Parts: sequence; C-alpha cells; structure tokens
Amino acid sequence: MNQADRLRDLPPYLFEEIDSKISKARSEGVDIISFGIGDPDLPTPSHIVEHCIESVKNPLNHGYPSSKGKDSFRGAVANRFKDDFGVTLNPETEITSLIGSKEGIHNIHLAFINPGDIVLYPSPGYPVYSISPSFCGGTPYNMPLLTEKDFLPDFNSIPQDVLRKAKILWLNYPNNPTAAIAGKEFYKEALDFAQENDIIICSDEAYSYIAYDGYRPPSFLEVKGAIDQGIVFNSLSKTYNMTGWRIGYAAGNSDLISGLVKLKGNVDSGACQFIQDAAVCALTSSQDCVSKNVSIYEQRRDILVKGLRGLGFNVNTPKATFYLWMKVPGDDSMAFANELLSAGIVVTPGIGFGEHGEGYVRFALTQPEERINQALGRMEELK
Repeated sequence: MNQADRLRDLPPYLFEEIDSKISKARSEGVDIISFGIGDPDLPTPSHIVEHCIESVKNPLNHGYPSSKGKDSFRGAVANRFKDDFGVTLNPETEITSLIGSKEGIHNIHLAFINPGDIVLYPSPGYPVYSISPSFCGGTPYNMPLLTEKDFLPDFNSIPQDVLRKAKILWLNYPNNPTAAIAGKEFYKEALDFAQENDIIICSDEAYSYIAYDGYRPPSFLEVKGAIDQGIVFNSLSKTYNMTGWRIGYAAGNSDLISGLVKLKGNVDSGACQFIQDAAVCALTSSQDCVSKNVSIYEQRRDILVKGLRGLGFNVNTPKATFYLWMKVPGDDSMAFANELLSAGIVVTPGIGFGEHGEGYVRFALTQPEERINQALGRMEELK
C-alpha cells in the first residue's frame, strides 16, 4: 500500500527514533539512563488520580463529550488565567479543551492555513510547528534562535516576500529545547510585528508553570491587545505530570477558538469527560503539588549543571522548563549523543529540533538525583 505523499515525505519523528535506540540498547543489556524525552518521571498527584476514579463511575461521563469541553473545565482554565496572569477570559468563547496541546498545535494549521500560506516557526523548536503546516499545503519558514540573541527570534531579518504570505507566527517561552525565557517587552514587540503584518500569533506556553529562583514566566495574553491577535496553547502534561492523560487547552481570540472548535468538531469527539473532571481538580485545588515538583526539578537542575560544568561543558542554568541546553564539543550533536548512548546515557541531539539546534544536546530533568550522579560518573569515564 502506498502512503499519501504528505505522509511519505515526512521526516522520521525525532522521539520515535530515540525510543527505537533506547529499545535496541536495552535489548542488548545496557542499563539506560534517559534524559531524552520530556516525560516526567514523577507520578500524577494522588488527589487528581482519586478524583478521576470517582468521576469514571459517573454514567454522565460515559457519553460523547463536547468538542470544546465541559463548562467546568473551561471555567477552571479561565480562573487560572485570572489568578496567575491577571487575564480575564470568557470561558464560553475564548477557551476550548484539547486532547493534549499537541493536538491543538497541529489542528490550528488545518483551521487557518491555506495552500501557499507561510508559517513562521522557531528553530530549534518543537518539530510539530514545522511539520503540521505541510499537511495543509502551507510552507514552514524557520526563525533562527541564536545564542547571541538570547534565543529570541529577530523579526527584522524576515524578508518582505515571506511576510506578505505569512499567516501564523509561533512563539514558545519558556522555550523547548533551549530553556530560554521571554519577558512582556518581547511579547509586545511580537504583537506589534504581528499586527503590522496581519499575522496570527500562536504562543505555546507548556512550561509556564515550571520556573525557578522566584521567576514567574508571563503569558502572551498579559500584553494589552494580545487577545485580538493571538491564541495560547497549554496543557496539564508537564505542570501536573499528566502527559499520558492527554488533556490541554487553547485560550485567546474568539474567532481563532471558534475556528479550532469547528475543525475539532469534524475530526474528533472532544476530550474524555472524566479526564476533564480530573483536570478541573488539578486546576482548582491546592497548587502545592506543582511547587513540590518544581522544587525537585530545581534540585536536579543544580546537580546536573554543577556536574556538567565540572566536566568542562558549557551549560547555562535555566530559569524555567525542565531542560538543559548544552553546547557540545565538535558541534556534531548526533555524534555526541551516540557517544553518550555507548555509555547508556540518552540525550536528545539538537539537530532533531531543526538546523539551528546543531551543536547542542538537550537534557531532560526527568531522572532522580541518584541516576543523574550515575550518568555524570559515566560521562567522566568517557573523557
């Protein structure tokens, strides 16, 4: 059977390749310490799990859900925006549930990109930003995130012929994979740029609650006028260790939300209702579990940064996300990752996040302290 051109022409998905290498090494008896995929090793907090168990028993949750989500879920998201960012949203028209934010990130292109439209995306960046536009006949155009620019895109470097066709601009702060952060001044600059060129801003804020040293990442929607031009994507995956639950949300401009809901109504049946109930529990109950998780990641960050620097590597101390973005000797990220794999250590090569990720690798802080120290010991033996 011949696959459709759009599928056949896709590059191999980065994390599937990593999974394959891990499986092969484990089958050969290698003890793997994986800093590869950003999947929290910490469990979903027990009070969320217990609430979900009770909700499963409710027959009202056994039917088809609404594509835009339960009123209670959208209301809980609205309250979080109000409490955490001072942003007032209408849960009826400015919020929708998602089956994980990845689903929404993909579907926003299907809802708003026509053949010939250009999507501006960060490189290095989450691969879905550049892969999804091609499904609608759009063209991805990368914006380099460079060290000397603090991993912020330079809007002035984008050619006018590209801007004339640009329809969507992707932002992602705190950033995956670089762990870079952005302030309200940058968001204001991005908003002005988007308004001048009639471009939709899509802001992926999946790591907005994982921050250290007293830092609080702002939301794009905090900037005056942002809701007229853009939409924010987030999920409960990283904040509450709920990656496998597949629950997220989009919030922002009502026309963008309406288009996304219309698209979703034709291609999926909405997020599972008892999982939405669990998400409501997560969003509305004490946030101490989030603070506890962040404290654990912060301790891991400090151990890994200190250890890598002690081995002579150039690595910054991130203020947010649970990633470290490290320059590799020789600038060949795949070669460096393969060398570490020979010692049973998995990291993500930067080239997998786009051409401007070359020369770096990403460590995810998803291993306990004991395993981090073991990995550092193995790396010392390699030197």
